[in-house]
Amino acid sequence: MFKNLQQAKDFCQEHGIKMIDFMMIDLNGRWRHLTIPAGRLTEHTMEYGIGFDASNYGFAPVEKSDMVFIPDLSSAYIDEFAEIPTIAMIGDIFFIELPKNRRFDQDPRNVAYHAEQYMRKLGIADEMRIGPEFEFHVFDHISYNVSPQSSSYHIDADQAEWNSGNDEFQNLGYKMAKKGGYHMAPPLDRLAGFRSRVTILMEQQGIAVKYHHHEVGGPGQLEIEVEFGSMLEMADKTMMTKYLIKNAAVSEGKTATFMPKPIYEEAGNGMHVHMHLFKDGKPLFYDEKGYSQLSEIALHFMGGLLTHAPALCAFTNPSTNSYKRLVPGYEAPVTIGYATSNRSSIIRIPAYAKAPQDKRFELRSPDGTCNPYYAYSAILMAGLDGVLKKIDPEKAGFGPYDFNLYNLSEAEQKKIQQLPRTLDQALDALEADHEFLTAGGVFPKRLIEIWIKNKRDDTARYNQLPHPVEFGLYYDL
Repeated sequence: MFKNLQQAKDFCQEHGIKMIDFMMIDLNGRWRHLTIPAGRLTEHTMEYGIGFDASNYGFAPVEKSDMVFIPDLSSAYIDEFAEIPTIAMIGDIFFIELPKNRRFDQDPRNVAYHAEQYMRKLGIADEMRIGPEFEFHVFDHISYNVSPQSSSYHIDADQAEWNSGNDEFQNLGYKMAKKGGYHMAPPLDRLAGFRSRVTILMEQQGIAVKYHHHEVGGPGQLEIEVEFGSMLEMADKTMMTKYLIKNAAVSEGKTATFMPKPIYEEAGNGMHVHMHLFKDGKPLFYDEKGYSQLSEIALHFMGGLLTHAPALCAFTNPSTNSYKRLVPGYEAPVTIGYATSNRSSIIRIPAYAKAPQDKRFELRSPDGTCNPYYAYSAILMAGLDGVLKKIDPEKAGFGPYDFNLYNLSEAEQKKIQQLPRTLDQALDALEADHEFLTAGGVFPKRLIEIWIKNKRDDTARYNQLPHPVEFGLYYDL
């Protein structure tokens, strides 16, 4: 939004901006924030930054937790949800050193920046353009409790089929059938207006929306798909999109979640990532004579993604809940392969993207619990590794699988490499396969170690907690 500090100060003066909000990305991909009066944004702020405790962000031990963030003026935007007129902007994290501070190598934005620089240094491409699909649920109620003697959650969505017999309040019918929400129209689709209002907010913040619609899940599963942008740009816009959706829902008395699998036996929320490479403005993924009109570079890039798919899951699917979505029967991938138009494959090549500028493929495994900076960077690094090593996905045994992979027999399934079934399996894969990430110093080894440790802590807690279904299975034994 701003090219320099004076522009920012002039804007605040002209528009009555009272507060400046700084948004920082923590290890897991949540926005944290700190607010100052607008008049306190000075040259000193831009040079020396604002100090904070990095241990609470997951980046540093308590005894070495002092860091600073310096605002990126170009990322500034008007926060539509702030009670007081507020400009918000992303803060980049710096490690304190003399004579000058340096960018913190584990800072998510810094990792993404270096991934793009590494791509350009190799000379393969100068831009990876990506287009995420944002799937999420909007509910009317959510409550949950986890304690030593009790564990429960309760979700409700007025339009859900389970409310068809509700006589407690006026019931107008028009409930969305289980797994029957895809592209349904009002009055069954009660959230079309909400999606349009969010779309307007996104467009105002420079996030171009292709379309929105109701997704398969009956109890309020929605999708908003955006236009393509460069990797770091789209990581920023992913954070903004989630912020706008969640706050818009709360402002309307609802609640939104990007959890991959909030409802049993319903469709889960993915964050499919479409991608293609460009150099000097020219597309690199198109070849009229290639498989599905894909070039050799595209196929090699795909080969890298498929080769490193299990390790990638540790960053693209970093929650225990992620692996409740990656099961057969819900249009989520479970096998490692590629194909055209096939939604059961981890990589799908859209048949409708035929023009050279549009030629691309999508990785269908990621979900919205990822830190987008790490996830998109890991995707780029895996693809570049495939190009460097000239990994042919067909010769490597990854397809093409132009048939329904869900219908294979158990014996046939075993012949095809599977995605991890649990977060622990994905972390095992990352421990064994991470050199493609550390190439060029893009992912610091220390970051990978911290990431694995933190996620192991999640899985340990999850595995140790008694689950309600276990009481049904074992209580009487």
